Amino acid sequence: MLETPLITLKNIGRKYVIGAEVIHALKSVTLNINKGEFVALMGPSGSGKSTLMNILGCLDTPSKGEYVLNGIQVSEMSDNELAEVRNKEIGFVFQTFNLLPRSSSLDNVALPLVYAGISKSERDRRASKALENVGLGNRMHHKPNELSGGQRQRVAVARALINTPSIILADEPTGNLDTKTSIEIMALLEDIHAKGNTIILVTHEEDISQHAHRIVRMRDGLIEKDYLNDNIKKAIAEPVLSQDQ
Repeated sequence: MLETPLITLKNIGRKYVIGAEVIHALKSVTLNINKGEFVALMGPSGSGKSTLMNILGCLDTPSKGEYVLNGIQVSEMSDNELAEVRNKEIGFVFQTFNLLPRSSSLDNVALPLVYAGISKSERDRRASKALENVGLGNRMHHKPNELSGGQRQRVAVARALINTPSIILADEPTGNLDTKTSIEIMALLEDIHAKGNTIILVTHEEDISQHAHRIVRMRDGLIEKDYLNDNIKKAIAEPVLSQDQ
């Protein structure tokens, strides 16, 4: 029996009315994403990729079309219902980290659990485990300004995972990081994907998109191309050579 896609978009459109002008940010997007996929959304500025990410992340609602996430029909939900779906089903990783500056790493990671009504002791237990999982067990009580950019993004990744969401949405997650740190963060995302998580990565950087197994390219509010990443297919097909060969 065929597995039901985790995400189903049918003829999704999004228009904005600015004065007398109507801007069609998304014209008609139909897309299925299965559980466990690693997808990169790419496209130039104005292609609609950010609008699509906002709809996927339940931060915005479409003007037309249907969006089903993990069996939940979300295209016509109220703001309060969307907020609940966001907290339960989606983990966000942003370019700017979006951490609370006066809160420790532990409290930043535990934040989604506050909204979920989890007790303080259980929040701390789960948040400390999540930080250990991203290699920051020794930075739990540090505030964002006491951490490097890469460490801040690791805190953000731990926070994204805390609710065991259906999907992780990473919006330009390496945009504010140097090359070495970008490679580390992408290795972390690959590791998370290998554990069975579904990741949707929004990026305009070709080298970052190459970490994804599937690439969806957008232009003018439409999907221009949707294909499997050849580099990943080759890497899986080729045996890994040992160091001493």
